[in-house]
Amino acid sequence: MIDTRSNKMWGGRFADGPDAIMEAINASISFDRRLASQDIAGSRAHAAMLGATGILEASDVEAIREGLLTVLSEIEAGDFAFSAALEDIHMNVEARLKELIGEPAGRLHTGRSRNDQVATDFRLWVRDQLDAAEVGLMALIRALLAQAEAGASWVMPGFTHLQTAQPVTWGHHMMAYVEMFGRDLGRVRDARARMNYCPLGAAALAGTSFPIDRQMTSEALGFTAPMANSLDAVSDRDFALEFLSVASICAMHLSRFAEELVVWSSAQFRFVTLSDRFSTGSSIMPQKKNPDAAELIRAKVGRIMGANVGLMMVMKGLPLAYSKDMQEDKEQVFDAADNLMLALAAMAGMVKDMTANREALAAAAGSGFSTATDLADWLVRVLGLPFRDAHHVTGALVAKAEAKGCDLPELTLDEMQAEHSGITKDVLEVLGVENSVRSRTSYGGTAPDQVAAQVARWKDLVG
Repeated sequence: MIDTRSNKMWGGRFADGPDAIMEAINASISFDRRLASQDIAGSRAHAAMLGATGILEASDVEAIREGLLTVLSEIEAGDFAFSAALEDIHMNVEARLKELIGEPAGRLHTGRSRNDQVATDFRLWVRDQLDAAEVGLMALIRALLAQAEAGASWVMPGFTHLQTAQPVTWGHHMMAYVEMFGRDLGRVRDARARMNYCPLGAAALAGTSFPIDRQMTSEALGFTAPMANSLDAVSDRDFALEFLSVASICAMHLSRFAEELVVWSSAQFRFVTLSDRFSTGSSIMPQKKNPDAAELIRAKVGRIMGANVGLMMVMKGLPLAYSKDMQEDKEQVFDAADNLMLALAAMAGMVKDMTANREALAAAAGSGFSTATDLADWLVRVLGLPFRDAHHVTGALVAKAEAKGCDLPELTLDEMQAEHSGITKDVLEVLGVENSVRSRTSYGGTAPDQVAAQVARWKDLVG
C-alpha cells in the first residue's frame, strides 16, 4: 500500500496535510491518468539520459527503466490503483515505482521538475492526436474522392443562399469538401511541425545545474530539438491552443457537410440515401430514418470550439512561468480530441456508405431557372451584348417563364425574340444542364473533365 502522506513531494515544507477540499481541487489524477504512457516514455528517456551523462549509476537507470515498464503494464491491464492523494499521474507513477524498486525511484526526478515533465507529457499526447487526426482526415478525403470519381458527370443543382443558382456536378460538390478537408490536413501537419520541440530538461523554469543532455532526450522522444528557452518551455500551451484551433476549423467543416447531408437525405430532397449503419429510427413513427450521425457531427463543433475558447481564457492572463491554472488545460483538450476523432470517423463512414440518387439530382438540376446564367453568357458571347444588358434580357425571360409556369427551355423562340430579336434557335443548346456543366471548363470548374483532373491530382497526393 502506498503511504500517500510520506510520499508528498512537498511534505518537508508543510507540517499538516491538505484539507479534503484542497486535496479535491488540487488533484488532477481523475483526468491526467490519460497521460500515463507519455509520462512513462518521458521518464524512461530522462533516466537513460541521466545514465549516459554519468548523473546516475547504470544499475539505478536499469532498475528505473524496467520498473517503469512494469508500471505501464499494470496501468494498461487495469491493475493500477490510482490515488487522488498523490495528485497527478507523475506522483502516482513515481510512488508505485518506489514500491517496486525502492530507493533508485527517488533519483528519477534528478534534473527535472513536474513543470517540464507535464509540459512534455501533454505535448507528446497532443502530438499523438495530431497524428490520429491526419489518419482520420486521410480516410475521409479518400471516401470523398471515391464519391467524386463515381459521380464526376452527374448533374445536380448548385446553390447560393440555398436557392438554385447554376448546375454543377456531384463530383464537383464532393471535391469542394476534399479541398476543405485538405486544408485541415495541411493545418494538422503544420501544427505538428511547429509543436514538435521538447520541454524536458527546462526543470521548474530556469533549467538545471546538472550536466544533462537535452538533445538526447529530445531525440529519444522523437522531437525536432529541445525548446530554446526554459521559461517558455514550461509555460507554453500554444501547441494545445493550436490543436484546438485546427480542431475547431475542421469541426466547422464537418458541421457544414453534415448540414447538407441532413437536408439532402430528407424526403423533400432525396439527393442521398444514408446507410442503415449511420441512421436511426423513431420510437413512434415507423417510416422514419433519421440522419442522427450527421446531426451529432453537426453539434460537435459547439463543444470543440468551446474548448478552444475555454483554454484561451485560462491562458490569457497568466504571467510566466508555470501557474496552477494550467492544470485546467487538459480536460477540454481531451474532450475536444475525443469528439473530433469520433466525428471524423463517423463522417468517413457515412460518406463511404452513402448513395447519391442520380435521378433526383438530375431532376433538381434544371429547376429554378438554373441555366439563366448560361443564357446571359450566350447573349454576350454570340450577340455581343454588354453583360448588364444580357442580364436584363435574361431576367425578363425568367419572369416570362415564371409567369407561364415553365422553365427557360420551354419558352418558344417567338417569346424569346420578343425580348431580343437577335436570339436564334441555337440558344437552346446552352439551356440544357448537361451542356451547362460541360461548358464550365475553366480551371477548378464543374466540367466533368475538370473534376476528373482534380480527383486524379488528389489521388496522387493521398495515395
